[in-house]
Amino acid sequence: MLLALALAAAAPATTAIDAERAFAADAQKLGQWTAFRKYAAPDALMFTPQPVKAHDFLKDRKDPPAAVYWWPGKSFISCDGKTAVNTGPWVRDGGRAVGYFTTVWQRQPGGGWKWVYDGGDSLPFPRAQGGDIKPVIASCDRPAAPMLGQHVPFSGTKVGDGGSEDRTLRWSWRVTPDGGRHFRAYVWSGRAMELVIADDVAASPK
Repeated sequence: MLLALALAAAAPATTAIDAERAFAADAQKLGQWTAFRKYAAPDALMFTPQPVKAHDFLKDRKDPPAAVYWWPGKSFISCDGKTAVNTGPWVRDGGRAVGYFTTVWQRQPGGGWKWVYDGGDSLPFPRAQGGDIKPVIASCDRPAAPMLGQHVPFSGTKVGDGGSEDRTLRWSWRVTPDGGRHFRAYVWSGRAMELVIADDVAASPK
């Protein structure tokens, strides 16, 4: 496993799957929050549970003694190949804590990848995902893909969304005042924007 992580960190990230694996490898090699800073886009968001700018949250944050380990289990990519959403399992403390993550990636002008959204939650049991996965690529056979409907937030609810330049991949997030979080990702099938990821995180008990 250590050799695989080292190879992932050294190899150029040509796909969002490569980028996710390199990100996870650098978390083990460089430190968890160091890797988060390295791969975060300038406007990247994290959730604590309310949305925060990643670079503000991560500034001067010390790495934990042992980084969480994660790997991509599914990947959804826009038709133009410039935007992707990955999701998959994470483990911590030798497998005593498990959960899932969801990361939105955007290809940079220089050809690399940066993440713009990072979320997830703990789970009672690990997801059986991973291995040599293949991405699901949005259809390029389409008229202009429709945009998602406008959000009408409840009082105090924070919302946001985004998408690929070619409008074949869209995502949205919502955080309620009590910290409940909701994320949706959609991919253009050639006929409609189909829901591919639906993350719902319950509010933390008071």
